[in-house]
Amino acid sequence: MKFLDEAKIYIQSGDGGNGCVSFRREKFIEFGGPNGGDGGRGGDVIARAVEGLNTLIDYRYMQHHKAQRGGNGMGNDRHGANGKDMIIKVPVGTQIYEEDGETLLADLDHVGDEVVLAKGGNGGFGNAHFKSSTNRAPRHANPGQPGEERTIRLRLKLIADAGLVGLPNAGKSTFLAAVSAAKPKIADYPFTTLHPQLGVVAVGGREFVLADIPGLIEGAHEGAGLGDRFLGHVERCRVLLHLVDGTSEDVAAAYKTVRGELEAYDEELAQKTEIVALSKSDALTDDEIKAQVKALKKAARKTPLVLSAQSRQGVPEALRALLDVIDKARAAEEPAPEKAAAWQP
Repeated sequence: MKFLDEAKIYIQSGDGGNGCVSFRREKFIEFGGPNGGDGGRGGDVIARAVEGLNTLIDYRYMQHHKAQRGGNGMGNDRHGANGKDMIIKVPVGTQIYEEDGETLLADLDHVGDEVVLAKGGNGGFGNAHFKSSTNRAPRHANPGQPGEERTIRLRLKLIADAGLVGLPNAGKSTFLAAVSAAKPKIADYPFTTLHPQLGVVAVGGREFVLADIPGLIEGAHEGAGLGDRFLGHVERCRVLLHLVDGTSEDVAAAYKTVRGELEAYDEELAQKTEIVALSKSDALTDDEIKAQVKALKKAARKTPLVLSAQSRQGVPEALRALLDVIDKARAAEEPAPEKAAAWQP
């Protein structure tokens, strides 16, 4: 299935049904009176986050969504049927914006979250609604109110516990394939990964979701390379694993390039907990590893992990470090248990 994380769609709620003008005309009933029913209410347009979806590809080809119109009122005090709602099913983590792409309408980050994007029009009153002691034969009814219509933008931000960042060919896809059942494309040329990949990692009976974000290059926030369009997917991550290619000539410059792009995109993203790791250690000698670790430690101001996804060297340590941060973040997000009130006689 093709990955698509942005879509623009047009929605329209249902119009309300018209009220009816009708009178009882039955044999032996001299003064029948009005009996026109009310119109039905138009259907709403509702967005709902559901399980089993991880892309917005459905809305690439279905861009118009309309709810059902309410039924018209009928004689004999019969009201029109309400229109059916239009349910727009989206992946968990979808944000809904106005057409300008800046005004946030809703953030559906849990399964079952839903929001009414356009309310259906109310049905019109039939002439039976207007009868009174002074107006016994009303000959007018209300039309149904029109529904709402608008253009909205859907933007998907993947829900992942940890995110992999780094320059192209830093070994992110290889690492993801080594620690999970995901099968990302792996090759010896840059920009192998063209869209984010997700994998479920198991560590000591525990699990967390790891996201592989396409590689960043200098100037990505200005549109260079694949740009920064995929950086939104790591905004929800609790921790970042920053992989730096140990075979590169200048590991310090490689680290600073990615950090600069994170800061240019979003200051809050740059402040996320980061674990730095020197990758591809299997291709280096002991002396080269020491030299690269020293240079990277000076640039990152922290001691980097040394790992190789091919030989599994340092991989368990990196996963445990990620899980420790994730556990702390989860504990901080859980609401504190309410204390029971002291019993008083």
